[in-house]
Amino acid sequence: MQQEQRRKNPTEAEFFTEYGEASRYKVQEVIGKGSYGVVCSAIDTHTGEKVAIKKINDIFEHISDATRILREINLLRLLRHPDIVEIKHIMLPPSRREFKDIYVVFEHMESDLHQVIKANDDLTPEHYPFFLYQLLRALKYMHTANVYHRDLKPKNVLANADCKLKICDFGLARVAFNDMPTTIFWTDYVATRWYRAPELCGSFFSKVFATLSALCPYSSINILLI
Repeated sequence: MQQEQRRKNPTEAEFFTEYGEASRYKVQEVIGKGSYGVVCSAIDTHTGEKVAIKKINDIFEHISDATRILREINLLRLLRHPDIVEIKHIMLPPSRREFKDIYVVFEHMESDLHQVIKANDDLTPEHYPFFLYQLLRALKYMHTANVYHRDLKPKNVLANADCKLKICDFGLARVAFNDMPTTIFWTDYVATRWYRAPELCGSFFSKVFATLSALCPYSSINILLI
């Protein structure tokens, strides 16, 4: 009987690998792919709710990726806000000692801000302040908790047809504790250069200015700095 069901739904058979809780979710379609793995939309048969399941492949292949995934899960389990994506469930692996993939169930969102900006020519001036309000509200909540996203960009902002936005992807986020200067140990490399936070560019620009100052002591840059 189970083999017949697998034949009827090859997408589900390829997506889930020996996870006992897989029977709870009915996979519909692939909605995203990346270096981490794949995201599928699904129906939670227990609640009837539509969700998004993120499958992360070979999580222990690279220690940096495993650390990033653990950090994101820990932060999103603690951060509860209307403008931050919510983790609904984390599927337990069949064996604690032997597993390669992990499945995280998120609330379902229809698209992301990058696609909204790219595909919609009919955005009005009223949309922009509403988008900005939601983003600033989420940032205020995060920064109050001393959490810094560090990779905020349109693709990491999920969106619905009703213009509701939610920030996601906290893999590069960091927490600044009050009792120790943890910012010193933060990596200054963030993959998405075009959206890199200004504070992460400080060391780079200081090196450039120092080099130019040594080569051209009377350059216009030095004059501006003076």
